[in-house]
Amino acid sequence: MTVDQITAPAPADVESGGTRRKRRRVVVPLVLVAAIGGAAAWGTTRPWEPRGSVAEQPLLSHGVVAVEQGSLSSSIQVLGTLGYDAPTSVVASGRGTFTALPAVGSVVKAGGRLYEVDGRPVVLMTGIRPLWRDLGPGVTDGPDVEQLKRNLIRLGHADGLGLTVDEKFTKGTATAVKRWQKSLGVKQTGTVALGTVVMLPQAGVRVHKVGAQLGSPVGASPVLTVTSTHLVAVVQPADNQLSRFKPDGKVVVRLAEGGTVQGRIRSLIRGGGADGEEGDGGPGGSGGGQHKTTVTIVLDDQRDVRRAGPSSVTVNVVGDTAADALIVPVTALLALDGGGYGVKVVFGTTTRLVKVQLGLVADARAQISGAVKRGDQVVIPK
Repeated sequence: MTVDQITAPAPADVESGGTRRKRRRVVVPLVLVAAIGGAAAWGTTRPWEPRGSVAEQPLLSHGVVAVEQGSLSSSIQVLGTLGYDAPTSVVASGRGTFTALPAVGSVVKAGGRLYEVDGRPVVLMTGIRPLWRDLGPGVTDGPDVEQLKRNLIRLGHADGLGLTVDEKFTKGTATAVKRWQKSLGVKQTGTVALGTVVMLPQAGVRVHKVGAQLGSPVGASPVLTVTSTHLVAVVQPADNQLSRFKPDGKVVVRLAEGGTVQGRIRSLIRGGGADGEEGDGGPGGSGGGQHKTTVTIVLDDQRDVRRAGPSSVTVNVVGDTAADALIVPVTALLALDGGGYGVKVVFGTTTRLVKVQLGLVADARAQISGAVKRGDQVVIPK
């Protein structure tokens, strides 16, 4: 930026599109400052007016800046974190003693062993309804039976049995259960005992935290906290940024180790905890910063983010963009009496007020068009 002292020239003309007309009075209301982002307001002194027209007021010091040409974007950047999605507590059913527990960070897929009670594996299956009873021959029809049959079919234990996904526990269902039990190396009873299966919505989970201890009895406390195997980005924007986060809106996530990943805004949830309160929810859950609004972003490419792992990220919320635009600081804009905006352009030792059209405004800079060109020097307050 080149900064010079601008002295008070003779009365200027207003130019708009090459035409000249008598200069109109220029005012700089405070509302302009509020409307375009809090830029410093000009005082009542107008250095382009003739000397003596503003009696006994000192001349303000001003500088000049060149009109730039380039891209202007209203995108914003917010710091966030990368973490595993959907933390879920797992509570054991039935009775017994924990005889094996998974390691933190281990991944268990549907059909796999989640933990062990009394030497018997407790298996992960996919479903939204927890089991509350033993399921075997003679049990009444119910949605829990349908959920079990769906898993037996998906895991390949019902091949050739003609099993249909319904709420009836048939002989074919008992046969499929025995095949499943044989694959686990346990007694083949044909009945799924309460506590031997954990139903979770995910087809695979990652162990986030182990709450039980080996040798402790089964109780009401969570055995594990598990998450999805997918990573999501989570940000907590300021209140004045919330309008930029639209449902399904596109964002670009910059990873800490370099590179970017495209993402989509999945949810915006307002919390109700006290400031500074922290929880165990983690990304996508009900954890820390509950007093702030939490935005969860799903990511298009899990391969890149898995290499980064849980870490800090920068989320760029894509806004409006103006390419090949003429750009000036917002402090160069003057509100004209009667509407519109102008800028003071330096012509040799004098200045001239030129009316311009205002375009995109972002980051204290404004897109303009009119009788100005790249490299023109415009007046700004110092």
